[in-house]
Amino acid sequence: MQYISKSKYTALTLFILALVLFAACGGGDAPKVAEKEKYIIPDSLMQTIKIDTVQSCQLINAITLTGKVAFNDDNVAKIYPMVSGTISGIKAMLGDYVGAGQTLGTIRSTEMAGYSNDLVSAQTNLQVTKKNLDATQDMAKSGLSSEKDVLSAQAAYAQAQSELNRVNSVLKINGGSTQGEYAVKAPISGFIVEKTVTNDMTIRADNSNDLFTISDLKNVWILANVYESNINDIHMGDNVNVTTLSYPGRVFTGKIDKILNVLDPSNKVMRVRIVLSNDDYALKPEMFASVTVTNPENKQSICIPSNALIFDNSRYYVLVYKSKGDVQITPVQVLNTLGDRTYISAGIQPGQFIIGSQALLIYDQLNN
Repeated sequence: MQYISKSKYTALTLFILALVLFAACGGGDAPKVAEKEKYIIPDSLMQTIKIDTVQSCQLINAITLTGKVAFNDDNVAKIYPMVSGTISGIKAMLGDYVGAGQTLGTIRSTEMAGYSNDLVSAQTNLQVTKKNLDATQDMAKSGLSSEKDVLSAQAAYAQAQSELNRVNSVLKINGGSTQGEYAVKAPISGFIVEKTVTNDMTIRADNSNDLFTISDLKNVWILANVYESNINDIHMGDNVNVTTLSYPGRVFTGKIDKILNVLDPSNKVMRVRIVLSNDDYALKPEMFASVTVTNPENKQSICIPSNALIFDNSRYYVLVYKSKGDVQITPVQVLNTLGDRTYISAGIQPGQFIIGSQALLIYDQLNN
């Protein structure tokens, strides 16, 4: 009986194990690693995408402020009671449009009754003094009255005439009614933006509260808040773009026409004013507004369409296009974005071609 040495046994075991592994691997054919297929933009997609050219353009600085829509105080009329009494006949409601001269309500007033009585008294006194003057002048012709009597009668008549004029003026200022009523009328055309009275409410002329406030809203003010860190970047005449939550796709353009050079003590902001045309009444007082202030700087910067920019993994990228089979994902550094234009400080050069539409779709394909 022959014995196999330990070293020969170990070698034989390793040989058999190698044969098993060789058979398991398919007879010696090594596994092949599939190469990643290069992405090529399909012709159908090429017909729809836009290729833009990186440009050098004047850098425009932009600051975004918060603000609100406010009345144009130059086109606002507050209506105060001229007399005391009880108001009725109110038909106009808050938000209604009223025309200049339209009656908003009627006040039944003892003061108006007093003005009417004064008018009757002044008219009667004028008639009496006129007859007295005529009689005195006739008597003077007959030598029955002196020149002094005539002068005295003329003075009395002139005073009566002056008193009648005064009473008529007072009555006209208070509406001109002789029925003891005062008509509250709209002094301008516009919308009722404040209303503090109701029918059968008793009011007093010495009350400091107004009855109605009317604004035409043809143009409105935008009051924007400027923080201390941005004050040096705000100037008279700077162009602004205003957007609101109600009209996210609509941009209202204007200029800064007034800077209020004081800081609000409570929130430490300075206010600026923009006057905007509002012919379609789209802007309502107290709306919140986002105000972008723009002013050009005296230097050039790389600029691209904002649609070409991709944000991923806390970085910005663009797709540099050389051919439909050669598109490179390129990181860039963004200075600022203003509407449909973005300013770049590094990463690309003027003259390069970039994909300006459907960039995110192609970016995902390149990453996959």
